Amino acid sequence: MDLLSVIVPTYNQSKYLPISLDSIWFQDRPGIEIIVVNDGSTDSTRDVLDTYVKAVASERVSYAWNYNEKTDVVKRLEHLRYPPQGRKLRIIQHPENKGLGAALNTGFRAATGSYCTFIASDDMLLPSAIGEMAHVLDQEQADFVYADMHIVDDDGRILRRFSLPDYTFENAFCQWYLCGVCKLYKRELHDRVGYYDEQIKPQDHDMFLRFAMNGAKFVHIPKVLANVRIHDGDREVANHSPANWNRLYNESATLVKKARQWSKFRG
Repeated sequence: MDLLSVIVPTYNQSKYLPISLDSIWFQDRPGIEIIVVNDGSTDSTRDVLDTYVKAVASERVSYAWNYNEKTDVVKRLEHLRYPPQGRKLRIIQHPENKGLGAALNTGFRAATGSYCTFIASDDMLLPSAIGEMAHVLDQEQADFVYADMHIVDDDGRILRRFSLPDYTFENAFCQWYLCGVCKLYKRELHDRVGYYDEQIKPQDHDMFLRFAMNGAKFVHIPKVLANVRIHDGDREVANHSPANWNRLYNESATLVKKARQWSKFRG
C-alpha cells in the first residue's frame, strides 16, 4: 500500500495540536507520513511537540485483559499508546514565522507519499477519513477528492454540518470556494502545477483552482470526514485573524472572478 503524506502547518495553536496529531495517527489506514511544520510559533508549541515525540516513542497504556480465578486478580495488558506500525513522524522548525504559504511549501516539498493533504493544527480528521478518500482516488481514478465537514466550536461541540456540492467546476469555484478543507490529492499535481503562492492569503483556494484549471479530476464524498474548528476572537490566528479577514475575503473574491472568466472562456 502506497505511503500518504499529511502536512500539519502550525502557528501558536499548541492547545489543539496534540488532538489534531492524534486524529492523524489513529487513522484506520496504514502507511501515513506526518510532517509537522512549526512556523515560528511563540507559544508552547515547541515544548508540546517535544512531549508528543517522546510519547510516541515510549508512552505505554494498558487495559483489563484476563481474570485469574485462583488469585482473584484481573491482569492488565500493556502496549504502546501510539502503535508504531505504518506511521512516520517528522518535525520541521521554521526559526521565524514565514506565513502559511511558506509552511505548506516546506511540508509538501518534504513529502514522499503518492497522495497528500494538509490539515490545520486545530482541526481533526475522523478515523476513516484518509482511508475513504484514498479508496475513492483509487477507484474513481481521480486526482483530488474532498468530503463534508462538521463545524465545531472551541470546545469541540458540533455547530452544524457543512455539506459541499458534488463537483463541477462551477459548483466548486464559481459560486465561492466550496471544496478543499477535508481533502486528499495526488502529490504529482504539484509537479505539474507548482506549489502554494506565498504572497496571498487564500493559498489553498488558489492552489486547487490551478489544479482544476489544469485538468485535475475532482470527486466529492457526501460524508462528514473531518471536524473543522472555529474560534472566538483572540484565538483566531494567521490567515483567519481579524487583521487578515478583509484581505482573505478580497483575494478569494478575485479568485472567484478568475474562475468565472475561465469558465466562460471554456464555453
